[in-house]
Amino acid sequence: MNPAEHIARPLAVAHLTVLEYAPEQWVRLAAKAGFNGVGLRLHPATPGGVAYPVTAGSEACRALRDTLDGEGVSVLDVEFVPIVPDLDPRSFVPLFETAASLGASCVSVSGDDSDQPRLAANLAALAVLAKPFGLRIGLEFMRWRHVGTLAQARAAIECAAQPNLALVIDALHLSRAGSTPDDVAAVPPESIGFAQLCDAPGAQPANDEEAIREARTARLAPGDGALPLDALLRALPSDVALSVEMPMPSLPAESRIDLAYRGARRVVDRASAAAKV
Repeated sequence: MNPAEHIARPLAVAHLTVLEYAPEQWVRLAAKAGFNGVGLRLHPATPGGVAYPVTAGSEACRALRDTLDGEGVSVLDVEFVPIVPDLDPRSFVPLFETAASLGASCVSVSGDDSDQPRLAANLAALAVLAKPFGLRIGLEFMRWRHVGTLAQARAAIECAAQPNLALVIDALHLSRAGSTPDDVAAVPPESIGFAQLCDAPGAQPANDEEAIREARTARLAPGDGALPLDALLRALPSDVALSVEMPMPSLPAESRIDLAYRGARRVVDRASAAAKV
C-alpha cells in the first residue's frame, strides 16, 4: 500500500449518491470505492421519498453494524429530518437511538417552516433529545427551503442555542444560495458539522425547480465543474469531516461512486498539499 494512503484525509459519501442501494449493499459499495465513511438515509427527505428505516436492536441493525465493522466504514450522518410546522420532535427518538447504535456522529435536518421562532424551538428540541445519544444535529440549507441560505441557517442555530447544533455546508447549495467560500470562512469553526462536496456548471439554475432537479439528479464529480472547491476547502476548518454527495443516475452505481471518489480524492489531496506549502 502506498504510504500516502495512511495519511490521506478521510472521505465519506452521502447515500443520495447511490440511493437505490439498501444500507448493507451501500456500505460495501462505498468501501470498495475507497470511502472511509457513509451517510445513511434512514428517514425520507420528502413524504414518500426513498429511505431505509432500521430499528435499533433489530436483526437488520445488527447485520448493518457487522457490515460496517467488517468493511471498516464509519457512519458520518443519518438523514433526513425535515423540520416542518407540525413536527413532533419526540417521534425521532427511535431514529436517534438507531443512529447512535450504528456509531453515527450526526443527524441531518432541513428547515421547512416559515415561522422562525417555531422552527428554532423544534430545532432546539431535536438537539436536546439527540444530546444523550452523543449526536449532533446538522442543519443543511437549500435555496428552495425556508432555511435556504447560509445566513438563515446560522441565524436558526444561533436562535436555537444548543451546543450540539451545527451547519452542514454543501458546496452546491452554498453556490446556488448565492454565498461564497469567504462567507464560510466567517463562520465560527465550531459551528460547522461537516461539508459535502460535488461540482456543477457555473450558470445558476433558472428557478427552484431546476435547482431541485440539479441537486437530486445532475451534480458533477468534484473537479469536473466550476464550483470553487479549492477555495471552499481553504475556508473550512482543516479537521472538518468531508463527504461527497454526487447523485448522477445516468451512470451505473459502481461507475458513479468510483467517479465520485476519484474526483473528490484529487480535489482534497490537492488542497491538502497546497496547505502544506
